Amino acid sequence: MIELQNVAMSYGGSELLSEMTLKLVPGSFHFLTGPSGAGKTTFLKLCYAELLPSAGHLALFGQDVRALGRDDIAGLRQKIGVVHQDCQFLDHLSVAENVALPLSVARRPVDTAELRELLGWVGLKAQAGALPPQLSGGERQRAALARAVMMSPDVILADEPTGNLDWEMSLRLLSLLVELNKMGKTVVIATHDLNLIRTAKSQVAARVLRIANRRLQLAGADL
Repeated sequence: MIELQNVAMSYGGSELLSEMTLKLVPGSFHFLTGPSGAGKTTFLKLCYAELLPSAGHLALFGQDVRALGRDDIAGLRQKIGVVHQDCQFLDHLSVAENVALPLSVARRPVDTAELRELLGWVGLKAQAGALPPQLSGGERQRAALARAVMMSPDVILADEPTGNLDWEMSLRLLSLLVELNKMGKTVVIATHDLNLIRTAKSQVAARVLRIANRRLQLAGADL
């Protein structure tokens, strides 16, 4: 689905990521760890071709991103749902309208029954008509997850999705991501919360990756 072979990423002549090789297969679950500034967000941006590698080979769904045009990459991105660390919404639109926005942008019809079901799944049915500023932090993250899966993507990438949440809400969001994985979705979660990883590993077969010294490493079993 997403394959990196000796991928490197440089900014302003300085190499941030180097010699990264990884294959994300269907139905896999990965945690991505590493200190602040290690390049976790950059790695995720490579995974959905927001950034292109400075060196190496990057393929999305079997296609070399360097050989693709902008429209082709945009089409492939519809198969990848992204939950950003700082989730942004259009404050003048309701929660339901924000969640349905990916369909509107893709000029695809919105199935209102399906939308209600999705909002119910993340526990936001009662907030469907609310505006984003009225939501709590946990509600915003769950709305962001609903928006990310609105297009029924094959891959979910989440960048520190529980970073600003309390433990109870973190577990609730984690349970939703585990449920998506059990439905066959590939899930990658960037996080610094080792307790979250330990908790998840009792629920799902998760592989833990760590970015250190610009390289991607398989983390030890002590996590």
